[in-house]
Amino acid sequence: MSSNKKLKRTSDKVIAGVCGGLAEWLGWDVSLVRVLYVFATIFTAFSGLLVYIVLWIVMPQE
Repeated sequence: MSSNKKLKRTSDKVIAGVCGGLAEWLGWDVSLVRVLYVFATIFTAFSGLLVYIVLWIVMPQE
């Protein structure tokens, strides 16, 4: 991973661009990140929703 990549929300969004931003930062496919995030949210008793909201607020827009 390149050290000059910044974690930011992207314009490739369904809700807020958080998963798209994570996918770009990690260099992964955005669909994979979205599916993994949904599974992680379900298996952690929906605490992933809180994490998503926090990331939505904290991550700068592209």
